[in-house]
Amino acid sequence: MNLTLTVLNITAPVFLLAAVGFVWVKMGFEYRVEFVTRMAMTLAVPCLIFVALMKTKVDPEALAAVSLAALTAYSIVMIGCFALVRMARLDLQTYLAPLIFGNTGNLGLPLALFAFGEEGLGYAVVIFAVMAILSFTIGIWMVAGGGSLKRVLQEPLVAATLLGALFLWQGWETPEFLTNTIELIGQMAIPMMLITLGVAVARLETKAVTQALALSVVKVMICVGAAFLAANWFGLEPVAAAVLIVQVATPVAVTSYLLAEKYGKDAQPVAGLVVTSTLLSVVALPLILAIVI
Repeated sequence: MNLTLTVLNITAPVFLLAAVGFVWVKMGFEYRVEFVTRMAMTLAVPCLIFVALMKTKVDPEALAAVSLAALTAYSIVMIGCFALVRMARLDLQTYLAPLIFGNTGNLGLPLALFAFGEEGLGYAVVIFAVMAILSFTIGIWMVAGGGSLKRVLQEPLVAATLLGALFLWQGWETPEFLTNTIELIGQMAIPMMLITLGVAVARLETKAVTQALALSVVKVMICVGAAFLAANWFGLEPVAAAVLIVQVATPVAVTSYLLAEKYGKDAQPVAGLVVTSTLLSVVALPLILAIVI
């Protein structure tokens, strides 16, 4: 009973905040996803990442190990999802990237914070950055047939990660007034992203739920297995290993749907994956947390 209550306390705020966005849209109120997403990814999330890294008490060598483990885990996921899409005889450009890259920002960061505190958030932001770099390069190439290293370097969250890592490595800290300001901006990120997730899911139209559900279940199995193998391979300590498993196992990101729309691909199957995998995560993520805590 205590474990169930603990997991519920961790996951309930995440899904309740997403429900706020869902209900908001269903009530007919306006919500400008593009504006909020841009503010979150350009300002709030980079501030959150920078402060989390600068103030983390985690050993830099442990963060480096998590980075390598995350890269390894996503490599294994790529192989597994490629095999899955091929065996199911589905279109690679439509299905591959969404199955690989999960919602490590909207869901992964808050879950890591609520479940494992500031230490967990420090690990989570590094994994999030690794995923973002891969999705902005290999992910875009999978969907559109081309990626851009320049675009990666121009992303504020990547710059914030590199700068935060430098401050962590050197033991530097910004002046207290500046730290408080950046931290205050960063505190907007998690509720903003969760509410936006609910809004985006509420606006999606989806078909072929059975196929999407089957793919979502197999995706979770591949991701959990890949993260578990990578965590053991690099000998991660328990909190780091748990955060890696949770982050990699997050459901299909709404951004996958937006990318499919942007590059003229068949977006409806991707929408189905977003909705189905997100609903599945209501059950899957608490189970995963119950196992790794």
